[in-house]
Amino acid sequence: MNRKRPGANSRPKNSRPPNRRAERAKPPTDDPARTAALETLRAVRERDAYANLVLPGLLRQYRVSGRDAGLATELAYGSARARGLLDAVIAECSDRALDEVDPLLLDALRLGTYQMLRTRIPGHAAVASTVDLVRGNRGSRLAGFANAVLRRVGERTESEWVELLAPDVESDPVGHTAFRNAHPRWIAQAFAEVLDDTGAELDAALAADDARPAVHLTARPGEISADELAAITGGDPAPYSPYGVHLEAGAGDPGELEPVQEGFAAVQDEGSQLATLALTGVELDGRDTRWLDLCAGPGGKANLLGALVTLDGGSLDAVEQAEHRAELVRSATRGLSVNVRVADGRDPGLSGTYDRVLVDAPCTGLGALRRRPEARWRRQPEDVADLVRLQRELLSSAVRLTRSGGVVAYVVCSPHPAETTGVVSEVVAETGVRQLDARPFFPEVPSLGDGPSVQLWPHRHGTDAMFCALLRV
Repeated sequence: MNRKRPGANSRPKNSRPPNRRAERAKPPTDDPARTAALETLRAVRERDAYANLVLPGLLRQYRVSGRDAGLATELAYGSARARGLLDAVIAECSDRALDEVDPLLLDALRLGTYQMLRTRIPGHAAVASTVDLVRGNRGSRLAGFANAVLRRVGERTESEWVELLAPDVESDPVGHTAFRNAHPRWIAQAFAEVLDDTGAELDAALAADDARPAVHLTARPGEISADELAAITGGDPAPYSPYGVHLEAGAGDPGELEPVQEGFAAVQDEGSQLATLALTGVELDGRDTRWLDLCAGPGGKANLLGALVTLDGGSLDAVEQAEHRAELVRSATRGLSVNVRVADGRDPGLSGTYDRVLVDAPCTGLGALRRRPEARWRRQPEDVADLVRLQRELLSSAVRLTRSGGVVAYVVCSPHPAETTGVVSEVVAETGVRQLDARPFFPEVPSLGDGPSVQLWPHRHGTDAMFCALLRV
């Protein structure tokens, strides 16, 4: 039965007024791992924060380490990745619309639902721990609501909820696969277009996006070998990159590794390494000492390029528009022959021309969704058009800055056709440059398709979904 809410003058004289600062109530600390996970989801929601940047600080704040840190990471990242699926289940189990649910309560329900559907945590433990979180932050009334919702969630398994709530697999195979793998439909549709598949391979691609990825390191050339880095860190040499090392997911904060702290190694996906190395593999006639990274922040590719060109007696100019990101480039390339310039890559004010130019353009990041758990729900289809315009302008600028006979690598961490082949075909038509077959410059990497560009995939190559096209000027 619905009760009429009492008016402002009907409150008993001695009762306390409502707590207007409830959203900022101090969270309980008797479950620091789940508290850190909840605070991560709150930061993503309130401040558009990045989960992978927020969580490490919260783990330190709440003194969470070891297995508890692994639990917090799994819950925070997993809940952020699966938000669409979790919200659909919560909505089905709630007697009120999600936009009417207290925002922090909804974050807690996502954590609880994720534990019940996608972890081995016993259902009663997931319910109890979530209810305790809600009680500590929002009081007993909303704790009761959380208890009721989660008990309904526990009446079905994840596969049973998918069968109940997902679009019909026969009439909408893309929508069904997107729901089952917790992706927005528009992203799944873009993947399906590139893969030319709406069945098993699309499912594999989205499932790989929905899994927690391994940590990839790159060994700085001239400082340490991949074998040495693997021995120090306990990782394995990467299958394709001669400078790459893989660490198991959940191996801890890679930034705390001694080789990373000393600048001998960096955290960098193997796909990024391969795309960077492809630029350096193309043979040039004449001079080969002046290289350019046109979109250098935060500095991962500039570090690898800078180390290689320094070994050969050349130099790299690194352009970054944002000062704080330019500082990250300076830090990443310390000790190398790298000159960092704060400028817009579309008109950087550089003199002369370059032998090799990398355009690692800003993009939707759809190829790195497994590493950026909240990104799939933050990006919208309308974001693509503005990014494509910027990408086209940056690539055209790179062509102008490259000498005759030089080479340009256009790289984006996205498989979206508009950002990849669409941008390249337009610039090739406008400038008359020649597109090279990039596949020979990814040696021993299988399943590269028909070319001339290369699209890497998590489910095929174990990398982010990096795209690379090579242009001869």
